[in-house]
Amino acid sequence: MNSALDELKTRARVRLNRARREGVAGSLQLADCLHDAARAVGFAHWDHARRVLCGQAAAGDDLGDFWHAPGTGILLNHWFARHEDALAVLGTDRTAYLLPYRRQCFIVQAPFIEALGLDPDDPHWGALRHDLVAGLGTPAWLALAAQRVRAPLATFAGR
Repeated sequence: MNSALDELKTRARVRLNRARREGVAGSLQLADCLHDAARAVGFAHWDHARRVLCGQAAAGDDLGDFWHAPGTGILLNHWFARHEDALAVLGTDRTAYLLPYRRQCFIVQAPFIEALGLDPDDPHWGALRHDLVAGLGTPAWLALAAQRVRAPLATFAGR
């Protein structure tokens, strides 16, 4: 099973169990908590998170805001509507990282990766050739996604 998705499921169950223990669950159900957990890390809803984090989504699909963080606007990055256009730029800079954002992609440097709560020197980046769009759903991508979902919630913009 996917550890990023498992982490979101655990968060949802913890929230529901806490609400029940405190007597404030009301009509709250696990599905509500799953949606909230998914939105907190940049997805529109639970099924959106499930499709992306299980590697079922494809380049060009809405991949959410999962790989973006609030407060990173001060860091220089280049935005692209098409992955193919971004690849040409990525190929000229071995220190850059190509990340998805909804249906677009953008290129960043190591400080942005650190702002996501990730290590820019993690060997999984090399396995992906620093391209999270092309590597969607691969073991290296899933490993980075598992690390990303465990980053502090303040590093997520949420939806």
